[in-house]
Amino acid sequence: MPEDTTHRLSGLTGEVEIRIDRWGIAHIRAGTQDDLFFAQGWNAARDRLWQIDLARKRGLGLLAGDFGPGYLEQDRASRLLLYRGDMAAEWAAYGPDAEAICTAFAAGINSYVDGVLAGDLPLPPEFALLGNAPSRWKAEDVVRVRSHSLTRNATSEVLRARVMALAGVEKGARLDLLRKDLEPRVVPEPAVDLSLISARVIRDFLLGVSPVSFSPERLTATLPEAPLWTQPTPLGEIDRIASAEGSNNWAISGARTATGRPILCLDPHRTHTLPSVRYIVHLTMPGFDAIGAGEAMVPGISMGHNGTAAFGLTIYGHDQEDLCVHDLHPDDPLLYRYGDGWERMRCVEEDIPVRGHDPQKVTLHFTRHGPVLHADGSRAYALRTVWTEPGTAPYMASLAVMRARSHRDYVAALRGWGCPSVNHIFADTQGDIVWKPSGAAPVRDGWEGLLPVPGDGSHEWRGLASPDDGPVEVNPPRGFIATANAMNVPKDWQGVWPGYEWLDSSRHDRLNGALAENDRVTLDDCAAMQTDTTALSALQAVRALGTAQGPVMSPRVAALLDGFDGDLRAGSGAAALVELWLSRHLGPAIAREEGAPEAVLPLLAPYDTPSLVRWLEEVRPLPDAVAASLERAWDDCAALMGEDPARWRWGDIHRLTLRHPLHRLAPEEWSFAPLPLGGSNASPNYAAYRAGDLEVTTGPSVRMLIDVGSWDESRFVNTPGQSGVPGSAHYGDLQADWHTGRYHPLLYTPQAIAAETEARIVLSP
Repeated sequence: MPEDTTHRLSGLTGEVEIRIDRWGIAHIRAGTQDDLFFAQGWNAARDRLWQIDLARKRGLGLLAGDFGPGYLEQDRASRLLLYRGDMAAEWAAYGPDAEAICTAFAAGINSYVDGVLAGDLPLPPEFALLGNAPSRWKAEDVVRVRSHSLTRNATSEVLRARVMALAGVEKGARLDLLRKDLEPRVVPEPAVDLSLISARVIRDFLLGVSPVSFSPERLTATLPEAPLWTQPTPLGEIDRIASAEGSNNWAISGARTATGRPILCLDPHRTHTLPSVRYIVHLTMPGFDAIGAGEAMVPGISMGHNGTAAFGLTIYGHDQEDLCVHDLHPDDPLLYRYGDGWERMRCVEEDIPVRGHDPQKVTLHFTRHGPVLHADGSRAYALRTVWTEPGTAPYMASLAVMRARSHRDYVAALRGWGCPSVNHIFADTQGDIVWKPSGAAPVRDGWEGLLPVPGDGSHEWRGLASPDDGPVEVNPPRGFIATANAMNVPKDWQGVWPGYEWLDSSRHDRLNGALAENDRVTLDDCAAMQTDTTALSALQAVRALGTAQGPVMSPRVAALLDGFDGDLRAGSGAAALVELWLSRHLGPAIAREEGAPEAVLPLLAPYDTPSLVRWLEEVRPLPDAVAASLERAWDDCAALMGEDPARWRWGDIHRLTLRHPLHRLAPEEWSFAPLPLGGSNASPNYAAYRAGDLEVTTGPSVRMLIDVGSWDESRFVNTPGQSGVPGSAHYGDLQADWHTGRYHPLLYTPQAIAAETEARIVLSP
């Protein structure tokens, strides 16, 4: 029998039971909604207190108060990215009980924090190491943070502008397609002087969305040294991460499954973190019973099922950002031109707490378009983004979505979805399956949103598109729906165009192909699809070499690639050669053939593989530079793995290393040894990596296979575990299973949960 523990807590009205199963999932049962979400907050703190405390302080700009002057500039940048609109409208956007839910959730976190500060509950070891303490929450803290909204494409606008400024407008637009293909193809028309655009204009945005880093040097920085700690994650890396954070999902009609029941599967791809960005929880009260994954600092779940319907999401390509360039008044830099006159910036003065010092005053500036990221005396650069609007806190609309019990309820709930923009899919016990892309969608008239624009009123959004005007698909005749961040707007679509930047369609095509060929799909089939390391674009690139006029591959390259089928399995030497070629050498070779100045080459990285493949297929004969790029990739392989290609293994150089954020300070056992991985950003088993060191950065944070109607048959795996507490039994217990493609039961019924309960926690008033 599991060991029981009881905690008496003020703030509850009745008893709450939390059963922890042997895979670390908390199954929470309460008698009222307030008690349920209070317990969810308390439990989130139990497993992830250091993670959510750090996320809150990063988002609200409160790091320097705990960690010193080295974090002051990041705090200032983060405060630019907060929601500063009307809170009544914000709460109303999520539904009539959203504020009450967040109030209860924050109260639950605070109850746990109070227990820690009183010495009644364990202090996570990170606090002891750093000498700081967890803080209490307000309900509004849950929704005001917007720096993790996963909106796009301001960083891409800056990169495109730099390429076009350096290479010329026409050539630059063509070259930039090697960085990011556009679907459909359009030619961006500059509306501002592109030579004005540099990485500096967006530095504060990059700093505000960068993860928190820890080092002895930063933690001991003095106040005069604070301005030195403004180096954000590089522009190209932020854009690469934004492009890499995708997902797979699919829903299958019962007519095409072996059991006759629908199946819904999902594996959201995010930057790998320790602990996982996702947390799985089961929430039960009278009239509501849902299990699934979300982010630990957000109440509810954003993907999973509620006993009647299953739901999941992947990123959809809405363009939700623009960089606006404002001309400033020559005599007053707080005035900017708008229309035929001048408008005054809104100035907000704030005090930022700094450990060991008096609070530091900062002044934040805002135009009608949003936060001013940079000003140089004659111009100001402001971020226009949907998340300044009410109702766009990331995933908060899940509070309505997770309660939908029919496809009509589901589509209605999605009307309130703001951020991030996603492909929602749905499957229920009535046999319905649905696809509905959702998210706040700006309407642009006569311009594409692909370059920075004047902030003078000539390039305004004509509001946001009505949620009811977007595409929707209910019970398609083919019997399945699969999305993977590719361009999937219907060919006959006449409505508002969402955006032009999409991800490689290889995963989308591979998944749809597998589903089209199988009319008796099983959960095992779906597991194989989620762990498939085949990259169709890599296969297409190699095939293009084989159809070229004249020999392109040297005998040794041809021998290694003979029979290559696109499978980037960890043990493949051919996969290593192909990926080093595609990620490091082919792109620069093609760009030079297209006349790119050398200064442009680093701006195009990482190159867009489908664009490179298209070039290989269209250019005849292929230039010698292509063969030379293959030989350089061979030399890289030899330098990394030795001269004998029989010993080459993609997984030996393509590895995931989960490091604790405090890895430079913490005990070694808080981090994990490197894991060899197959795949790439083009394989369903997603494993995006940096070209420089080949380190895997992004992939499935959680995998779920949901058997709709036979819920206890559903499966999951999280990585590396449910707990964020070093030393916990559930800190890393799932990593090996995630790595090898194994799953565990996603238990739902009381009987199944009771049989696998390892601990029982009772919360009582």
